[in-house]
Amino acid sequence: MRLCSLAALVAAALLCCGPAAAQFKNADAAIEYRQGALTVMDNHYDRIGAMVKGKVPFDAHVAQVNADLVVTLARLPWSAFVEGSDKGDTNAKPEVWSQPDKFKAAAQRLQDATVKLAEAAKTGNPDALKTAFGATSDACRSCHDDFRKKH
Repeated sequence: MRLCSLAALVAAALLCCGPAAAQFKNADAAIEYRQGALTVMDNHYDRIGAMVKGKVPFDAHVAQVNADLVVTLARLPWSAFVEGSDKGDTNAKPEVWSQPDKFKAAAQRLQDATVKLAEAAKTGNPDALKTAFGATSDACRSCHDDFRKKH
């Protein structure tokens, strides 16, 4: 039931995110939005990771549901990297704004990898999922290396 509710929430967010993304009330709201989207995406990605790493039993249905959510969530944060949101409570490096083409390419690489992750999950094959999970992790890591401040 929770996954259905979350899926409905994500779907509603997608319907609204086009117009809303361009109209954050301020930079802090944009930062909060993108951090929230990335946190929720990470949560669902970690559920797949637990299966891939053998920490929890593989469940093809759970993997597919979470991978589908990750695909959706991977589309959300990028529009919130708006002008002025480089200051404040953010882990984004200045390169997000000084190298926008490179940043957009990294975001697209992640989105493409999540689509392949969902396709692998649909096969029900744990080995295919593990391979796609690794590729998605590489996309996440390369973006973090280039565009996220170290803690």
